Amino acid sequence: MDRRSFLRASTVGAGAAAASGLAAPAYAQGARTLTMVTSVPHGFAVFDDAAVYFNEVVSAMTDGQITIDKKAAGELVGGFEVFDAVSSGQADMYHSADYYFGNQHPGYYYYTAVPFGATAEELSTWMYHGGGQELYDGLGQIFGLKSFHAGSTGMQPGGWFRKEINSADDLKGLKFRMPGIGGKALGLTGASVQAIPGGEIYQALSSGAIDGAEWIGPFADERLGFQEVCDYYYTSGFHEPGSALSVAFNLDIWESLTPAQQAIMEQAAKAATTHSLTQGIANNAAALRRIQSQGIKLMEFDDTVWDAFGTASLTAMDEFMGDDMYAEIRTSFEESMRASSDWLQRADRAYVQQRDRVLNRG
Repeated sequence: MDRRSFLRASTVGAGAAAASGLAAPAYAQGARTLTMVTSVPHGFAVFDDAAVYFNEVVSAMTDGQITIDKKAAGELVGGFEVFDAVSSGQADMYHSADYYFGNQHPGYYYYTAVPFGATAEELSTWMYHGGGQELYDGLGQIFGLKSFHAGSTGMQPGGWFRKEINSADDLKGLKFRMPGIGGKALGLTGASVQAIPGGEIYQALSSGAIDGAEWIGPFADERLGFQEVCDYYYTSGFHEPGSALSVAFNLDIWESLTPAQQAIMEQAAKAATTHSLTQGIANNAAALRRIQSQGIKLMEFDDTVWDAFGTASLTAMDEFMGDDMYAEIRTSFEESMRASSDWLQRADRAYVQQRDRVLNRG
């Protein structure tokens, strides 16, 4: 499948005109400006912050020779249209969550998050030391992209609800916003799942178009005001245990960069991942206290609901196993996750349990 060649051919004529209008790289006295399209509005906590940080690092490390002109969702293309815009050459790069593009190839789900999947540290371990980046490169070749993780939301909560979820039966008919394989799994429990861009969630909740939604975490969710329109916040979720954000370059643009510039882009992406992950951790606890002080009830799903999520998730993930590349990505991901978890369970997690016991025994 050589979609890259097809897309090059398809941009001749009207398509080429559109591309030149959107994102022809600008040069001035050796400097270069690249156009980045993103999937959220400007100022969205954690998500947009990661893109801003990446762009600032690139500018600083290239001494201003490369700048990135960031376009929010809707300014050039819609939030879910950034993949096609960059793949076809209409924009130079995007910043997004790649599970939005599982319809392009289901392997992309694993490059954001899958249900009962890797935590943020386990995901980075796979990417940097378990073959995840190499498989990402192979997937990108199909679509003319070069991608890196460039942001992390960390563990995402179960989300915002208008009513309590006391059993799996309460999920039936629930109109809920959740993307990715997590959304497919939730649909298998009987919920009516909506894929709504981040910038449209508040309006959908406040209008009653949906009964609930998940987003990122207390810090980001508070900024969007979900506590104004929902009563219950489930603080642990099954669907995104360590979600990554990604930066993706049009492959021709990537190959036009010097080796030094490519190295800068890769390191800036890693820096953005660490920065956004720790940004959420640093701010979530205080935001959660503020949310709770406004009368929001903090909740946890019981084991029967978790079991329903688990059964549905395995069914949803198995659906794509007939695709060889998906199967290879999933196998690699799960092997790395198991190896990481074995060590973390014996070391870090055991230590945290003992630390909490010792420090809290008085």
